Amino acid sequence: MGSAKYVGMDVHKDTISIAVMNSAGKLIMESIIETKAITILQFIQGLQGDVYVTFEEGTWAAWLYDLLKPHVTKVVVCNPRKNALLKQGSKSDQIDAKKLTDLLRLGSLSAVYHGEQGLRTLKELSRSYLTISKDLGRVMNRLKALYRSWAIPCAGTQVYAPRHRAEWLAKITEAGVRRRAELYYEQLDALRSLHKQAKKELLSEGRKHSATKLLRQIPGIGPLRATQLVALMQTPHRFRTKRQLWNYSGLGLETHDSAQYCFVEGQLRRSKKPQQLRGLNDNHNHDLKNIFKGAAMQASTSAGPLRDFYEALLAKGRRPTMARLTLARKIAAITLIVWKKGASFDAKHLKQAA
Repeated sequence: MGSAKYVGMDVHKDTISIAVMNSAGKLIMESIIETKAITILQFIQGLQGDVYVTFEEGTWAAWLYDLLKPHVTKVVVCNPRKNALLKQGSKSDQIDAKKLTDLLRLGSLSAVYHGEQGLRTLKELSRSYLTISKDLGRVMNRLKALYRSWAIPCAGTQVYAPRHRAEWLAKITEAGVRRRAELYYEQLDALRSLHKQAKKELLSEGRKHSATKLLRQIPGIGPLRATQLVALMQTPHRFRTKRQLWNYSGLGLETHDSAQYCFVEGQLRRSKKPQQLRGLNDNHNHDLKNIFKGAAMQASTSAGPLRDFYEALLAKGRRPTMARLTLARKIAAITLIVWKKGASFDAKHLKQAA
């Protein structure tokens, strides 16, 4: 550990501010280099001993991680949301680099997962599909907002149908507003075509991975959700327990507790005061949460062991919303079991996921 070098990088479009510390926490080097692969590698190769590098998750993170990983001992891509120290005191590129270096040396950084390069194509296709899906939803919302702004009721999905388009446009009397709606419809048609193509390519790539065949057997998880799960999670082994997956998916319960212990007749005992539940955790992967919530919704209405589990919760007096949340957590736990073991789904997994 005496020869270890800790490198913090504050990365920008044109330059990278770098700070290097030794294992004793002494700053031994500062530099500003150009954001180019050859320049970065020349700097890193000039450092001797075990080299540990960190930088924040951002636009350049994936490229920089792949570039540095073969040349250093360890690369930590850290979560900027949890770097509270960087927000305190004066701020500059060099100050941020030094703070990152010190946090890396102390082991106080929360890492963002980067790995499984064999899944890069699937991951990028999944991102494309999700982005286009969100853009499609925004355009559909804009169309309805336009009609509502002129007091034209537009409930349902008929307003989007091409065969009813002339009928809906005729309801708008203002020429400028009508033209605006026509442009939105053109954008909607283009996005629908792109959405269909992106989905086709994503499913085609997903069929190349054996994990999608396993996950499709779980009720509520079809071909599209299985493919997205593989793209988003990449490997089940990054989650040691189901609770880690719940937190990553936004299904983990946040509790607040204080004064947990007290002395009774000279003996230390745990307080009987119940923990205070504060809802689900906020910092999570929203796309993964939508997958498990959607799977729970579908499984609760389709015949099978998961629907029986859902109805048993309702019979115990659980509210439908809370029952679906419990079912989503159950599906997440089963996903982890099936994927890790490489086994087919069976009703016994309901007990194993308890």
